[in-house]
Amino acid sequence: MSHENPMRLLAASLVTCGVALVGCQSSSHSRPAHARETAPIPMDAHSHAEPNRVRVENVSLDLTVDPDTQVATGLVELELARIDDEAPLVLDSLALEIDGVTGSDGTPREYELGPPDPNLGSALTVRLAPQDHSVVVAYRTTRGCEAMQWLAPEQTADGTDPFLFTQGESIFTRSWIPLQDSPGVRVTYDAEIRVPAGLTAVMSAEQLGFEYGAWHFRMGRPIPSYLIALAVGRLEFRPLSDRTGVWAEPSVVDACAAELEDTEAMVQSAERLFGPYRWSRYDMLVLPPAFPFGGMENPRLTFLTPTMFAGDKSLVGLIAHELAHSWSGNLVTNATWRDFWLNEGTTSYIEQRIMEEVYGKARSDMEQLLGYEGLVREMAGMDPRDTVLHIDLAGRHPDEGFSDVPYEKGALFWRRLEQLFGRRTFDAFLHTYFDEHAFQSITTPEFEAYLRKHLLDTDPQRAARIDVKQWLYEPGLPADAPVPTSSALARVDEALKALWLAKTPAELDTQGWVTQQWLHFLEGLPADMKVGQMAELDRTFGFLQSGNDEILAVWLRLAIAHGYAPADARLEQFLMTVGRRKFLQPLYTELAKTEAGMQRAREIYQRARPRYHTVSTGTIDEILHWSTKGSD
Repeated sequence: MSHENPMRLLAASLVTCGVALVGCQSSSHSRPAHARETAPIPMDAHSHAEPNRVRVENVSLDLTVDPDTQVATGLVELELARIDDEAPLVLDSLALEIDGVTGSDGTPREYELGPPDPNLGSALTVRLAPQDHSVVVAYRTTRGCEAMQWLAPEQTADGTDPFLFTQGESIFTRSWIPLQDSPGVRVTYDAEIRVPAGLTAVMSAEQLGFEYGAWHFRMGRPIPSYLIALAVGRLEFRPLSDRTGVWAEPSVVDACAAELEDTEAMVQSAERLFGPYRWSRYDMLVLPPAFPFGGMENPRLTFLTPTMFAGDKSLVGLIAHELAHSWSGNLVTNATWRDFWLNEGTTSYIEQRIMEEVYGKARSDMEQLLGYEGLVREMAGMDPRDTVLHIDLAGRHPDEGFSDVPYEKGALFWRRLEQLFGRRTFDAFLHTYFDEHAFQSITTPEFEAYLRKHLLDTDPQRAARIDVKQWLYEPGLPADAPVPTSSALARVDEALKALWLAKTPAELDTQGWVTQQWLHFLEGLPADMKVGQMAELDRTFGFLQSGNDEILAVWLRLAIAHGYAPADARLEQFLMTVGRRKFLQPLYTELAKTEAGMQRAREIYQRARPRYHTVSTGTIDEILHWSTKGSD
């Protein structure tokens, strides 16, 4: 959009007119004709939208971001496919102030904002005129926006400027853009983003530059709404290759670039295995520590946690995972959130294939075994219904399906297929699967049908050795689940046995151990350790001083469990500064096991909660029985 885009005129001319407001002309680059021929979209229990009647095809944003008020204000133009000419447009909206809706001719359209559902937000229903091929919605975000995390300068690495990032997965995009917020609805998008002087805006799209007071972006490939992402801060860029690079705050950008120097090798490895990279660039943005995930695979711009930077590349498997999403997730997407495993299980499998090719089989073996052991530990305490890949999430928030199951059980399913059919055959199947479903969304039953036709039916004898329905639709791990092995971790098991036989920590041979071995060691320590033993381990190996957050987080959990008081101050500091849910959930869970621990957890959480993203608070609130007022 140019600086003269007529959407901008709406902001100055809106006046109330009953339930509709005066607006503007919309842009003319709509594509209504071909959309009538698009395939039906599965019904999504987590969206109010009715995309099989009227479907959004392109999203054009014009937003002004104000860190002082923590509000984004502006317009969104939605280009439509009118499958049912009589149907209204139904959008998803959560905690948004709607200032007006206009049709293609710039005149007001009647709209209704329905009652809020605690999980889904409100339906925004717009009555369309016969000629409408687009609508423009004027709106503002509010403090209830679950996607946007506003950070004060002191919460950033440099401590000089505010920072904003969005997190759309699973159903949070509707809290900063009114749209059809379902992974089954894929859209292209463009944007003009206005930010305070000195700050840079980046998005999950091609950056077209800064002009007329706004940063301009365009995503020409159709993507699900949860992948529309924005970040604003004082940022610098470092190229890593002709098509890869990293954005970060000035004080850390060079260190981040050094840790990520193997990114291009990973991209090339993935292309050799699974076909061409179709998003042109693969850049990364390192966020402040409040980011709730390890990474988020926003196309063209992966968002990363700073907790992955250990200084020795030992945690760059996270990059392999997010890069793998460029095929499984971004290119071929789960159509609903109960199909989440199709994104994450496939990606976790591809991640380890990339790691094996770039860093060797021994490294991949360690990471596979750690993932398997973590899955077994977690599943032991789970409701059986939540151990199903095609999970039933009816009446629940899709984030309730977040666990190791879609990742690790899903990856084990893919490995079992590889075992049965061999890598050559299986890789060819995956390559074809990505090609034939590129830029589409798919359900588990659709995947099962494709799998049977294109792999299982080609070799019935091998296919008879796997019960696909048990893997996809039944709880637990099937008996034929592959159990990873690792000679490097076997050496750690020998060290643990020696420790149990009364050797002191200083006598153990840990020379050359890498992060994965230390994690295996910590998870294998006896459950009945005494405080004195904890102290001796800490003196010998310096766990509390570790600069590796993966190792530190496990040690802090053990310190809570065994009453190791010297860790108290470091624990509080960690909980006050790190917002990654993977770390927060086990720490608060361990604290909540005792009355004194629960009290301490609540005291810390009351101060830390404003620093966490909604993704994390939604989980911790439940653990601590927290209401909006901080009490039951």
